[in-house]
Amino acid sequence: MEILNEMRLMFLSKSENEGFSRVTAAAFVSSLDPTVSELVEVKTAVSEAVSNAVIHGYDKTVGIITLEMRLFSDYSVEITVTDCGKGIADIEKAREPLFTTKSEEERSGMGFTVMESFMDTLEVESEPGKGTRVFMKKRLHPNHT
Repeated sequence: MEILNEMRLMFLSKSENEGFSRVTAAAFVSSLDPTVSELVEVKTAVSEAVSNAVIHGYDKTVGIITLEMRLFSDYSVEITVTDCGKGIADIEKAREPLFTTKSEEERSGMGFTVMESFMDTLEVESEPGKGTRVFMKKRLHPNHT
């Protein structure tokens, strides 16, 4: 499978950059002619991953978040969101629906669940004190109507 295009974007862990990352992801993946539903799913998954990095990874501090995307000839997209923040001590626990470490901030604890429901693949690698890498993959069905 051939790589058609790839990009890397680095930005500060500020909440306003969550929207920026969504728009960037949508614009980048649009060359594969996704359906409207697929476009919304990609944008939402990126938004959840970036929000997690801002809220949990950097926790009121400022660091760098990296968004990487690759488009492939089989109409699939790979998305990686990486931070160098706090990391996750227990990934399995963090992936449980409704689990949150920020209940006082009215967090739903559904970030990983949402990402998993919209993507074909979700992998999370993390080390406390070193950061987190979220890898997602989705096969698109181009909209040829």
